[in-house]
Amino acid sequence: MPTLLVTKTFEFSASHFLTKYHGKCEHLHGHNYTLEVSVVGKVRSDDLVEDFVVIKDIVKEKIMSQIDHTHLNDRFENPSAEVVAVWIWEQLEKDLNLYEIKLWETSNSFVTYRGPDGFHRP
Repeated sequence: MPTLLVTKTFEFSASHFLTKYHGKCEHLHGHNYTLEVSVVGKVRSDDLVEDFVVIKDIVKEKIMSQIDHTHLNDRFENPSAEVVAVWIWEQLEKDLNLYEIKLWETSNSFVTYRGPDGFHRP
């Protein structure tokens, strides 16, 4: 069976300000974030790598219920996209065979995280 990447996309809104930044982003502002969660695996006997519904339910419970429509500074000291992406990975890694997290802060700015092993993951 082939190995494939399966990706589910989510959207959430949150406010924040960057405490270690000097410029416009040090002031309170908000984003409509897009989150891409990619899992990797071999196609199973049911012809799926992972059910999209399973991914959706896990992300809804572990991520969306915690940060959608919140003020991210209440959870993180300096809620940069990088910090939030690592936190998302840590919340999901026990339940999903993660390959990559992409967190879009705007339509043309995003971070990619592939876990503590970085970009050397198979």
